[in-house]
Amino acid sequence: MRILVAIVCFASLGLAQTPPGEAILKRVDQNMDSDTKVSVGQMRVKERREVRTIRMKSWLKGMTSSFTEFLDPPREKGTKMLKLDNQLWTYTPSTDRTILISGHMLRQSVMGSDLSYQDLLEDPKLVPAYEPAVVGEEVLQERPCWVLSLTSRGGDVAYHSRKIWVDKERFLVMKEDRFARSGKLLKTTLVNKVALVNGKWVSSEIEVKDALKTGGGTEFILEEVQFNVDIPDHFFTKAALRR
Repeated sequence: MRILVAIVCFASLGLAQTPPGEAILKRVDQNMDSDTKVSVGQMRVKERREVRTIRMKSWLKGMTSSFTEFLDPPREKGTKMLKLDNQLWTYTPSTDRTILISGHMLRQSVMGSDLSYQDLLEDPKLVPAYEPAVVGEEVLQERPCWVLSLTSRGGDVAYHSRKIWVDKERFLVMKEDRFARSGKLLKTTLVNKVALVNGKWVSSEIEVKDALKTGGGTEFILEEVQFNVDIPDHFFTKAALRR
């Protein structure tokens, strides 16, 4: 009987142990993964004297292809963005021009928000780019979280290191700090609301703050999302920008 009790206690202790950082990060990547995704949302840019609201619809295929069309306000309506692997194009109807975003332009703000074009180009999967280490546990918005420190594996990434808070049950990143190689804080994100959609947990309200900018940050609100729907291949072509 003592041996049986010891085995049960040992097993319980093993289950309570913190999993390796790599295992946690893989679950985070798996939760984000889907063949395709179509979403509608809004971006609320909090400036000194006003809040600008921009609505958009996005079509995503895997992790490397996306097409976004801006719906409102009228002056932004019809502006489009296309991401294919590590290239990003924008189309502006007022100028009727398609531009490849590259070089120093990648550091520029998207529509005056706290998000840069470089952020859009980054592969959202974390395991290939970062070496994780579990550095603690915290309760964030009443959700138990693992705290992970991520260090670049040496590839071409916008942020040399990150600190993330991962919901232990949902494997969603609830908070994130992003740093330069020097250790300087560059950007923060905080998830304020989540939703369960077709068995998948998603962030439905997120605050993003560029630490190098003034202003109140940018809030992203997800209005609707569909996973694994058919998207015609023509969405992910340069010709789609002018349609």
